[in-house]
Amino acid sequence: MKVGNTCRKAILLISIFISSQSFAQEKKDTVRVLLVGNSYIYYNNLAQMIGLITDSLDTKIICKKSTIGAATLGQHWNSERGLQTKKIIASNKFDIVVIQDNSMWPLEHKDSVLYYGRLFCNYIRANGAKPYLYNTWAREKTPQTQSSINAVYNELAVAENAVNVSVGSSFDLARKTFPNMNLFHPDGSHPSAVGTFLIALNFIKKITGTLPKKYATVYNYFDKDGETFRIMQLTDAEIESCVSIVNSVIQQNP
Repeated sequence: MKVGNTCRKAILLISIFISSQSFAQEKKDTVRVLLVGNSYIYYNNLAQMIGLITDSLDTKIICKKSTIGAATLGQHWNSERGLQTKKIIASNKFDIVVIQDNSMWPLEHKDSVLYYGRLFCNYIRANGAKPYLYNTWAREKTPQTQSSINAVYNELAVAENAVNVSVGSSFDLARKTFPNMNLFHPDGSHPSAVGTFLIALNFIKKITGTLPKKYATVYNYFDKDGETFRIMQLTDAEIESCVSIVNSVIQQNP
């Protein structure tokens, strides 16, 4: 008799545990995102960073990427340099597809950004996803070009009713508010680890409408063999500064 009671109690506890786990899984929404662009995406593992940071939110962002160094939207559209971006979009069920052109193209080839940006926005919608724009930043030595870069992405966003994630505005405000913040790789173009963290927060706030309350200072990821590797390590001051910048730039829900 005692054995039977013990078994029943064990079964009850297991049922409660499974139910609580199921509830937790149901509560966690997921958003599937494809990042289309170049090294401004793959530097410092932006896709993985977005996923790690959103682990503490009710909404988990799962990112895939289609990238190659210095790629333009035209190269993505025409499947040049081995890119298969349109095939990836068509064969997967993404909620959001983010497009990013070569960092110099808004300044040197505006018509190309608008032309291929419009083609991609239409193609993304036709495949059931929502188009987002990765509005990039001015290079370290030419901060005065930020308004021109923003103008091109804003024009595309308005014309195609796309969501513009103005990362460039966050970089601009960070440079003015925290002049000692190291946002750039030594080449003055690509993001540093802190820069990538700032980029990730921009996408998270724009997609989910919120940011986490707490953050890790060390971010590790698992490789295919189950071993961890470190993506980046930040200070509490760097994290607080990035959070304040993004909350200032993105004040409303998407």
